[in-house]
Amino acid sequence: MAIQEQDRVRARARPDARLRLGRKWRKTTLIVHIVSAGAWIGIDVMVAVLVLTGRFGTSGEVRGLAYQALATFVVWPMLTSGLICLVTGVLLGLGTRWGLMRYWWVATKLVLNLVLCTLILVLLQPGMDDVGDYGRTLASGAPEPDFISTLFFPPAVSLTALTFATVLGVAKPWGRIRNRRPDR
Repeated sequence: MAIQEQDRVRARARPDARLRLGRKWRKTTLIVHIVSAGAWIGIDVMVAVLVLTGRFGTSGEVRGLAYQALATFVVWPMLTSGLICLVTGVLLGLGTRWGLMRYWWVATKLVLNLVLCTLILVLLQPGMDDVGDYGRTLASGAPEPDFISTLFFPPAVSLTALTFATVLGVAKPWGRIRNRRPDR
């Protein structure tokens, strides 16, 4: 009976909460959220290393292999970690006191995640076949056209945005999006 009373008190304190994550589910979801964000950052670091190796590598073969690896292994793991981060972030927003659109820092993280996942699908993924072809051309010793210089931007933008999102999640700045009306 005491547990039901505690649930009623919590429900009254949070009348706008539709989903309630229990303690174990909240912790599990938070851990998955943090691990997926860490994986996403790690994949972005790997992208930066591959792009820099492809650009400044010591031989055409090394440079070509870096671009081929980039084209083969980057998009789907990055998108998967981004989508897991998105889903767990939404669950945490709906199931905790932070909400999805209650605090500026949560809403900003949500928008950053949506924008980055969209950029992966719309801008990064369609060009990966060309990157792979370019890598094969470099590895074979053929003359090299320079269209790859634009690959510096995805890891720079993504790492900056993910670092900013991490800082937001820790610092929780800016307060509420709008003040709630006082209860009558």
